[in-house]
Amino acid sequence: MANLFQLASLATVCCSYIDRHASEIMRHESFLTLSASALKEMISRSSFFANEVDIFQAVCQWILHNPGIDHDDILTEIRLPLMRIDAELLLVVRPTGLVSPDAILDAIQVQMRSKNSELNHRGYLIPEENIAQPRHGAQVIHGEMSSALLDGDVHNYDMEHGFTRHSIEEKGANNPGIVIKLSKPTIINHIRMLLWDLDNRCYMYLIEVSNDQKDWVRLIDHRRYFCRSWQKLYFPTRVVTYIRILGVHNTVNRVFHAVSFECMYTNKPFRLEDGLIVPKENVATIPANACVIEGVSRSRNALLNGDTQNYDWDSGYTCHQLGSGAIVVQLAQPYMIDSLRLLLWDCDDRSYSYYIEVSTDQYKWETVVDKTKEACKSWQTIYFRRRPVTFIRIVGTHNTANEVFHCVHFECPSQVHGETRPQSANGETDRSQQPPSSESLNLSLSHSNEK
Repeated sequence: MANLFQLASLATVCCSYIDRHASEIMRHESFLTLSASALKEMISRSSFFANEVDIFQAVCQWILHNPGIDHDDILTEIRLPLMRIDAELLLVVRPTGLVSPDAILDAIQVQMRSKNSELNHRGYLIPEENIAQPRHGAQVIHGEMSSALLDGDVHNYDMEHGFTRHSIEEKGANNPGIVIKLSKPTIINHIRMLLWDLDNRCYMYLIEVSNDQKDWVRLIDHRRYFCRSWQKLYFPTRVVTYIRILGVHNTVNRVFHAVSFECMYTNKPFRLEDGLIVPKENVATIPANACVIEGVSRSRNALLNGDTQNYDWDSGYTCHQLGSGAIVVQLAQPYMIDSLRLLLWDCDDRSYSYYIEVSTDQYKWETVVDKTKEACKSWQTIYFRRRPVTFIRIVGTHNTANEVFHCVHFECPSQVHGETRPQSANGETDRSQQPPSSESLNLSLSHSNEK
């Protein structure tokens, strides 16, 4: 009825209920009165979660109750390769005569030649809800101090407790890492994980998933990226039962520590490139767990607090001495970034020169903009070729007023939308130049002393 009258929201609610109660619905007498098109649509959903042999037997009952209705299209939605060969394909499916011997042989061949991860699994679906919880039957089956990871406590942890851990072994060693078992095959596309973050340490890690603990598929590969605090990870939708977290590096010791773990299916749109998120929102913020790891300020992380109005001669900016040091921002995890935006201190007529480098590990740096020969003021918007970024280093080289470089605000990617990127002489986008200032600040200062 919901589809008939094009009631999309009602159809969504109905499908969600059907998905969660598939076995009960197949046993209900109303199942036999479904139209052929409704039945086909229902069992075609990967989220219609039940044993495949049970779905087949329910379809058989529907066919007996609806003689004369063409059922060939319905039977094509039965996922024969998911059934056990001896106990189900040969002893249940074959005797009905509804499926041809060739189709059964094809299913056996697919099952024998394919990895478990290559089969078209069905999975349980609860959108926007963390299913890695004990109340959903999830448990940690590998990892020391396993009770901490899924308890939901993200505040009470220290050097001694409140985390689950595993030793980081030498390359090639057989290390199970930390393994979470969900109660049933489940559809997910999003993971949130809190790495131990009470000092400035960073981790590198992998996340793999499986349905049988034999065939593992790598979802996240952060072996080349320094990561800290909350990890907000997205990936193509998969049906999983086991999730393995394998730490490969800790900048302080040889132990990997995870405080909290969540996984779910989300309808929130996201974009991936080379396995990394291409963010639309500013990820250089305190809520996104970015931090300033180098630079001087009266207020910690003033550079990232989003305040572009309240700054003066004494506060509201981050700085470094010219010729010594830099301002360095660390993002919580690697992102694919192609723009930056910063506000240079502009309470008088001074100008600055600077350059900016980016890195994923603080060892290899790439220059994304060089303004060392330009006089720059106020807002700066920088575009460059999209690349993985975890660290951003802003190095001031000149100030017309004194020997200190001052920056009030930093964001990435740039949150100014609708700008036309500057064009080079050959008509291509010039990613090394900033567009015209999109914003100006006119502050009336009675302070006459030099900053």
